[in-house]
Amino acid sequence: MSVQPIEEVRKVLTYAVSEMPSEKILMGMPNYGYDWTLPYTRGTAAQSIGFIAATELAVKHNSEIRYDEQTQTPYFNYTENGTRHVVWFDDPRSIDAKLELIDEFDLAGASWWTINRCYVPNWLIVQNRFEVAKL
Repeated sequence: MSVQPIEEVRKVLTYAVSEMPSEKILMGMPNYGYDWTLPYTRGTAAQSIGFIAATELAVKHNSEIRYDEQTQTPYFNYTENGTRHVVWFDDPRSIDAKLELIDEFDLAGASWWTINRCYVPNWLIVQNRFEVAKL
């Protein structure tokens, strides 16, 4: 499933702003996706994958990248060595949808983890929407 489904993020933020001032909250943003082996078996872990690597994997397997409107997240399926996979990751559409929540909830901003996986579209979207400050 999606690393950060939009409605789940909205639920967390709704709770967070009910407990503390919104201007003290930075929304966490993942900088990775997940490559799940199918069929999913409870307790099995997915492989973490960067956004660029996810796109390259879709191209390698000639997989169509689809967009799930409910979670606001792209995904694709592929088969390798007879094993089926589904990959959920972020792209400019999903990143932008999440960043809209900053204004919706009047948050202080966003913060990324696993920053070592550079994804240039992240920063282009951020720079287009906000004034960036390093904390």
